[in-house]
Amino acid sequence: MQVSFTVNGRAATVDAPPNTFLVHAIREHLHLTGTHVGCDTAQCGACTVHVNGRAIKSCNVLVAQVAGAEITTIEGVAQPDGTMHPMQAAFKECHGLQCGFCTPGMVMSAIDLCTYHPNSSETEIRALLDGNLCRCTGYQNIVKAVVMGGQNMTAAATKPVAA
Repeated sequence: MQVSFTVNGRAATVDAPPNTFLVHAIREHLHLTGTHVGCDTAQCGACTVHVNGRAIKSCNVLVAQVAGAEITTIEGVAQPDGTMHPMQAAFKECHGLQCGFCTPGMVMSAIDLCTYHPNSSETEIRALLDGNLCRCTGYQNIVKAVVMGGQNMTAAATKPVAA
């Protein structure tokens, strides 16, 4: 079946069987491999993307369910000139990654978290990131990165536009 949607601001159509999960359509049909396959059971969060502005785990959503949707993957959060999204920059600055496997999904979840739960405490951030697993970091630097990234997102949103 053919399913059309927008990915990272570009129109896309995939021709895939009806039982194809979104994560596989993104990786195998669109060749956007920043979205990772971790557990295939929506437990780890490595496959997190944004669909219509909200974070979802793409390993348990069928591609047919996102027909007409606006999808953003980790490849789509940086500026066109390569400038990192404030959350990506915060993960780099705070060393919120080690092996990097969970990082794309963690960043996508953190952007959603800070968009819909701004100024969250460290305790709230830990609770809100509960569905994203990291086997390397111990989460301390991830939480620091989310705090910094949220502050940077707020600052970027309130920054005056140059004339």
